[in-house]
Amino acid sequence: MAVSTIRIVAGQYRRTPIPVPDVPGLRPTPDRVRETLFNWLAHLWDNEFADKRVLDLFAGSGALGFEAASRGAAQVQMVERDKSAAAALRALRDKLRADAIRIHVGDALQALERMDASRFDLVLLDPPFNQAWLPRLWPLLPGVLPQNGLVYVEAETACAAPEGFELLRESKAGAVHYHLFQVAAAQQP
Repeated sequence: MAVSTIRIVAGQYRRTPIPVPDVPGLRPTPDRVRETLFNWLAHLWDNEFADKRVLDLFAGSGALGFEAASRGAAQVQMVERDKSAAAALRALRDKLRADAIRIHVGDALQALERMDASRFDLVLLDPPFNQAWLPRLWPLLPGVLPQNGLVYVEAETACAAPEGFELLRESKAGAVHYHLFQVAAAQQP
């Protein structure tokens, strides 16, 4: 059951309410942070989202993934472990007729391990805080990212670029640190 809503900031689904399910640990990305992230992406991608594939690995409310779809991303793959949150994602996707969005119910780490042949231009990581997800995820990300592939991370503390990645942008809003990383040139084939 949703206890609150947030709204899609921009694009074709602008102002659409997103129900936020009452799921422990779920923290939807605030409007201001999503707007900043997508301004960064618009600059890096010359406002061209139509050929981009996005993986939202801890979808939660779907705020980040729906924002990408709203701005025209070719494909948005959402992964969410909680069945009630996934049901809310499906309901909104179906209401919007957002055919670019696919939803997988399951563990983020297992889903990522199975996607070794997939290539995403952007991976969105907003994992539950204080559960040490990032050290487990970083080694798997180069397998799903092409040259210039990007990784967006929200975390409880500031993150340094892990091996194989470079930090492009970072900021902080309240208790949330957010970062945009890119596959380092030396790592690219």
